[in-house]
Amino acid sequence: MTCEGRFCLKKFGDPWSKDDDILYVAGSEDFIPIVKYGSLVNNACGSSNWAQTVPIPVQSTKKEQHSWRKKNSEWVTLNVGGKYFTTSRSTLLTKEPMSMLARMFAEGEGGYLMAPSNMDRNGAYLIDRSPTYFEPILNYLRNGQLIFDTNVNPEGVLEEARFFGIESLVPQLETIIQSGQRSRDIVPLTRRDVVNALIITSYTTELRFQGVNLAGSDLSRLDLRNINFKYACLHGCRMVGTNLSWCCMERADLSHAVLEGSQLLGVKMLCANLEGVDLRSCNFEDPAGCRANMEGVNLKGANLEGSNMAGVNLRVATLKNANLQNCDLRAAVLAGADLENCDLSGSDLHEANLRGANLKDAAFELMLTPLHMSQTIR
Repeated sequence: MTCEGRFCLKKFGDPWSKDDDILYVAGSEDFIPIVKYGSLVNNACGSSNWAQTVPIPVQSTKKEQHSWRKKNSEWVTLNVGGKYFTTSRSTLLTKEPMSMLARMFAEGEGGYLMAPSNMDRNGAYLIDRSPTYFEPILNYLRNGQLIFDTNVNPEGVLEEARFFGIESLVPQLETIIQSGQRSRDIVPLTRRDVVNALIITSYTTELRFQGVNLAGSDLSRLDLRNINFKYACLHGCRMVGTNLSWCCMERADLSHAVLEGSQLLGVKMLCANLEGVDLRSCNFEDPAGCRANMEGVNLKGANLEGSNMAGVNLRVATLKNANLQNCDLRAAVLAGADLENCDLSGSDLHEANLRGANLKDAAFELMLTPLHMSQTIR
């Protein structure tokens, strides 16, 4: 090889030609570095070996790397909070063209409209956000529908939608959150809610559950003395062995509740609904003389078998078809009560006031004390 002036001259043998060729190369610019690849290849005559060469850029700028990736792949991998998501550029650009994700991968005259984030060693774009809340957003960009699991908080998805600028998704999430808040307002309180209220409330402070929905709650064996349950919904509650002494249950709904073995000393149940309630073996008698007031209560079809109801005020109460077998009703006030088809077998009605009561088809078998006529005359 010889170099003269601005030209270089290389002479080599070509196995495919008869004569030697001469190659002239301009000497005013640097040579492009070359990298050998492949393996030695025998020529057709088998007389010599030679290697092919190809020019490849040794270094490339970051812009060139992004350009190469855009030309060679429509797919994008995102590393969101350590979790990988693979999607197409069209998914990120089509649905919300003005969102942050769309601007990160949309091309302008000078490249991307917004510089993409850094890339990890696997070539995925790093995004420091929650993958749990990002996944519903990506699915929304894919199919146009908001779908997420019940264990995902929509408030978290809303924050991510606002962060990424997915404006069409924000109203939908706000509606879901508002409807969820309304539904929580009508969901009954649980045993845990009641226990928490008992723990944080001083025993000298009056605890109020007035108008509260406790339907179906299990409040068995809790000490709920002196609590205000006025107008509360206790439908179907389970309160086996619960102490409800001196509670206010005026006009409360305890229909079909189970209060077997409960303590109900001095309880106030004016006009309460206790239809179909289970009050077996309950104690209403207060040794201090404070009588339970159940005037006007609805005990239709209730089961009060074996309960101690001495001195209870059941004036004008409805006890139609109720089971009052073996009850202690000494000195109880049943004036004007509806006792039609009521079973009072084995009950103690000594000194009970039954004046004006409806005793049609009522059963009085095995009475402990005889019922005096004066007890039933107005």
